[in-house]
Amino acid sequence: MVGGMLLHCKSLRKFEHSGGWIKALLEEAENERMHLMTFMEVAQPRWYERALVFTVQGVFFNAYFLGYLISPKFAHRM
Repeated sequence: MVGGMLLHCKSLRKFEHSGGWIKALLEEAENERMHLMTFMEVAQPRWYERALVFTVQGVFFNAYFLGYLISPKFAHRM
């Protein structure tokens, strides 16, 4: 999601095509979302487990966002 979002913004700023990367990265984000939704359906998590998922996603998204700004190559390899 982070990579797709930043690449989308960069593409808009520079008025150039992404070569299909935005779509590929957002499809990968959708795939990961479906894994989470499957887990939520199977595990029936309690409120504190949902809060933990929410917190971890918030921390990871922001850390990955900063990491992607510093080195997109490293972020994709991670």
